[in-house]
Parts: sequence; C-alpha cells; structure tokens
Amino acid sequence: MDRSWMRANQLSEEVDNGVMEFLQFAEQNLPYNDGLFPCPCVSCANREPNITKEEIRGHLVWNGICQTYTQWIWHGEAILPSVSQRENVSVDMDDRLEDMIHDIGEESFKRAHMYDTLCKDKEEPLYPGCTEFTRLSVVLKLFNLKAKNGWSDKSFTELLRLLTEMLPEGNTMPNRYYEAKKILCPMGMEYVKIHACPNDCILYRKEFEKNDHCPKCNVSRYKKKDDDSRDDASTKGPPAKVFWYLPIISRFKRLFSNPKDPKNLRWHTDERKRDGKIRHVADSLQWKKIDSLFPSFGEEKRNLRLGLATDGMNSYGNLSSKHTSWPVLLIIYSLPPWLCMKRKYIMLSMMILGPYQPGNDIDVYLSPLIDDLRLLWEEGVDVLDAYSGEHFNMRAMLFCTINDFPAYGNLSGYTVKGHKACPICEAETCYHQLKHGSKTVYLGHRKFLNRYHPYHKMGKAFNGEPEIGFAPKPLTEEEVYQRQQNVEFTFGKKKKKHVVKNIWKKRSVFFELAYWSSLD
Repeated sequence: MDRSWMRANQLSEEVDNGVMEFLQFAEQNLPYNDGLFPCPCVSCANREPNITKEEIRGHLVWNGICQTYTQWIWHGEAILPSVSQRENVSVDMDDRLEDMIHDIGEESFKRAHMYDTLCKDKEEPLYPGCTEFTRLSVVLKLFNLKAKNGWSDKSFTELLRLLTEMLPEGNTMPNRYYEAKKILCPMGMEYVKIHACPNDCILYRKEFEKNDHCPKCNVSRYKKKDDDSRDDASTKGPPAKVFWYLPIISRFKRLFSNPKDPKNLRWHTDERKRDGKIRHVADSLQWKKIDSLFPSFGEEKRNLRLGLATDGMNSYGNLSSKHTSWPVLLIIYSLPPWLCMKRKYIMLSMMILGPYQPGNDIDVYLSPLIDDLRLLWEEGVDVLDAYSGEHFNMRAMLFCTINDFPAYGNLSGYTVKGHKACPICEAETCYHQLKHGSKTVYLGHRKFLNRYHPYHKMGKAFNGEPEIGFAPKPLTEEEVYQRQQNVEFTFGKKKKKHVVKNIWKKRSVFFELAYWSSLD
C-alpha cells in the first residue's frame, strides 16, 4: 500500500483516506480479531489493548500514526527482512568462486604468472568422478573457515592431511598449508616490503633507496652475519627492520571491478534518506562542508571518502611481550552504514612491526600512504566502473581519523600528557597535582555543562568549589594549522633530547594533504 499519507498533513483528506485504507487492510488480514486491533497512533504505539476501528480512526486522525511503524506487522503484514539484512545475506555468501575471481579484475589476471594454473585448478575435479567441487572451490571454502575461526597453520595442515586420507584415491586435495596457499597466490593482493631504519629515522625509499646506513643515526640497514664482522656488500644479512605496505590504488580499482560494489559506493547519493536525521556519515556537517569547499569532488558520487584507524596491538596475546604491531586500517565511508564496517570492506593498508611502538615517528611509516592519497586527490586515477560500464576519474580523500587518546597524540602531534593535555582547553586545562602520588588529575569538567546546570554550584560533590568558568571554544582548522607551522621535530629514537616548550610536538604528516587544513 501507499504509505505517503503517514507523513502528510493531519488535516488533509489524504490522511483520512489513508486511515480508512489502513483499517480495511487490517480487517482483511486479521479477520479473526473480531474487529478489535492494536492502535498504532503516536500515543498508543501498539501498546494498548485491542480497540475498535472507530476508536483507532479517531486516534490516528487526532494524534497521527507512529512514523517508525513502516511494516504493519501487528495488523497482518508479513515480516520482510530489512535492507541491511538483505545486504548482509549477500555479503555472507562471498565464498562463491565466480564472485571471488571477478573481484580480481581482468588486468590482474593477465599479470598473474600463475593464471594458467589457476584456470586449471578451477576446472579440475576434487577427485575422479566428482561434479560438485573443484580443487580451487574447496580450497577457497577451507580458507574462509580458517579465517573465520582463527585456525593456526599447523591445525590447518593436519586437517588437510586428514581430508586427503578420507577422500577417494586420486584426489587433488593439497596436503599442506603451504601447497594450499600456492593455489591462491594469483588471487592475493600485491604488497611492498620496505626497509626501515631500526630507530625509525627514515624509510629506505626514494632518495635513500640505495643507502646501506641511516644518514641520521648511522645505523646499518642490514643485520650482520654471525660468522663475519666485515661490513661490505658481500656480507649483508637480512634487513634490520621491514614494514609492509599494501598499495591502495590497485585495491580501489579492484573494488570497482565487481558490479555490486560500485552500486553500493553510490548509495549515499542515490538511496540515502534526507530528512535531517543523522543515519550516515554523509549526514554530518563535515561531509557537507567538503561538498561546499570542493564542489568538483562532491559532484562525482563515486569519489571515495576514507577514515583512517590505527592502534598498537600484541600479536601474540601476551601482555608481557615486547613485540608490538600497528595495523593501519582504512574505512570506506561512501558505502552504506551496514557495509562500511564489514570485515570485507575494511582495508589493511600497512603493518608496522617492531620491538617498540613507532610513537611520534609513525609519520615516517605513513609517508607511502600519504603519497597515494595525494595522487588520488590531486590527479585521480582512471577506473572502470563495472556497474555502469564506463571509465571515470576516481578521486579519494581522507575524511577523518579514528583512534584512542594516546594514538591521537601520535598522529596529530599534540601533547596528551602533562598539565596541558586537553586539546580543546590547551593552556587553560584544569589540572591538579596530587600531593603524595605526584599524579596529575584533570578537573573542570563542569564548565562544559549548560550554563544553568545545577552541578555548577555543587562544590561538595566535586572538588569543594563551585564552577564559575565557561567552556573554551575548540580551535578552528586554521588555528591548528598555524600552531604547527613553526614546530621543529626530528624523527628517530636516537635523537637528542631537548626541552619541549610547545604543546605541539611536531607538524602532522596529514598536513601534506592539501585539504587537511580545511577540515574541522
């Protein structure tokens, strides 16, 4: 039925006709209720006992129908899965072989040196006479189970050996994790291993690509072999530190190669409700500000807006371990809200490993990602949209970052410890130094409440004094940009210690993006 009357003026004839149709619908679908039904008006909200049609009509004309009651399940309408549930069903079926291969894209297939082997595995039956499963399809399904349930490589190998023994003779099931992984090699994403200074001073790329020693701390790029103390090219060991970068441009191209994904990437323009409520990031002020400042970027609905999230984690689940891992993840906010936080669409862009966390030196490792983001903003890349079948110039921008407070300090360059730890209050941060423990505690939260809130005068319940201050205004983007311009900072763990006189420790690497100083 047409439900437009639910949002029409209460005094209009459209509402009166819509109410009559609604009551007829309920009477036809619930004939066994003897003419008594729940009332869906704003006041009753289907909570009241069953009442007559005449009473319901009076309630609906006077109070209006509850706007959220869009599926009339209490009046005989069948329960339909929501849009998000229908999308989730399709997302959970991603182990289908055809979709997996189509995601790779034709260009990636042609570049893969194992293309012929992959095609052979796709057609080869699991065992003689098997018509349901091929070698490639079974390996794909097993790897999906391994990833979902967190199986170790050793347990996966043992499972493969057991399945090999159980299947008929002549089966093509790989009997080791290594062999199974080789089957999926052409389907994997490309990555770059970049050597780094052990003290986080530089990455050995661009002008430092051929250096054997760090130009800042003079530490060797390579580990020395145990049986030789010489330091020449013939005795180079493995690199002292390596981090992994997964190029994002090729992955975005692959994202547009599947017709389903480009359709979802334009949801925020084609299907999003615009009723003043915040249901998606596209409803935020930041999104609208970008559209007004950069109209050429906002006009192309397939352009991507990304969120960056990072934090330290312990890969081995042991808090006493000194090894840390810092994954850097990208979230695609152009997707619908029920997809943008799905595991399939959260992109791992780099992994920083080492015995020590990168801290403020994380900007060194973010530089390859920043270079790609600059290219995606300034020039864009030519991408084939499989949904519309046309080529277009795709651009992307970093919309925001997501992190806890310590990681926020590492990314932004602000000092999140000490007497000026609040990035909003800055020098006016309310702090108190405990007398015996020398711990710094932060007070003054009441000034952020409403001006006439009763907590302002309740001194005994807090620090013994009434709060008479007013909340400061957060810094504008121009003020933050100016504060970071003259900050001098040297990357690396072996830099000389100096007294920090500025609240800002460094100029954030994100300011290399032309639009970053314009965002809130």
